[in-house]
Amino acid sequence: MRVAVVGGHGKTGRAVCAALAGRGVDARPLGRADWADLAGAVAGCDAAYVIAPNLHPDEPAYVAEALRALTEAGVRRAVYHSVASPYAPAMPHHLGKAVAEDLVRRSGLGWTILQPGAYLQNLDLTGPLDLPYSPDVPFGFLDLADLGRAAAVVLTEPGHDGATYELATRRATVRELASEAGVDVRRVPDPQLHPWLSAMFAHYDDHGLPVGTRVLAWLLGRPPSPATT
Repeated sequence: MRVAVVGGHGKTGRAVCAALAGRGVDARPLGRADWADLAGAVAGCDAAYVIAPNLHPDEPAYVAEALRALTEAGVRRAVYHSVASPYAPAMPHHLGKAVAEDLVRRSGLGWTILQPGAYLQNLDLTGPLDLPYSPDVPFGFLDLADLGRAAAVVLTEPGHDGATYELATRRATVRELASEAGVDVRRVPDPQLHPWLSAMFAHYDDHGLPVGTRVLAWLLGRPPSPATT
């Protein structure tokens, strides 16, 4: 089996490719250089995992182009990397993923949508943690390796066409994770790096990003430990 990983050179793509390789699948990571002839780059693949660049200014257009190329090349299945709570009006980049999800569902391909929680690896717990939102709001955090394993399952096993799965490895607050790591967490002002990030921090302040853990446990065939529920 051969699987194209569109956007396969970032940390998400590398995790998916590693998990596919662990199953003996020929994973083909694709990047910007492949967009000149994306249909040619995905030709001969049985399925594709589609990841848009972080904070892409027009994710629906990016996904539409990927779907067009997959259809032209005769690739029959697509798994789209979305986000937990895609329809969150306060977060513009989440709304872009909600629109892209609709395109995937109407693409005519066999499809599955994964909605990952915030990555555990986005938190640097090796020292004091500066956080531009509340450390006490609920999150469903996802380990990158678990994301890769879940992607490999839905790409290689039958029964996942037409499914949308929210994914989290464990439920926790950032303060709980920092306490477990033995580091302090400090609330700092929003660094104003990007207006969409500022909107996300404000949403997190009010609501966090809660995601359940049971779906991931089912996909991976192992029950969550009491610490991750």
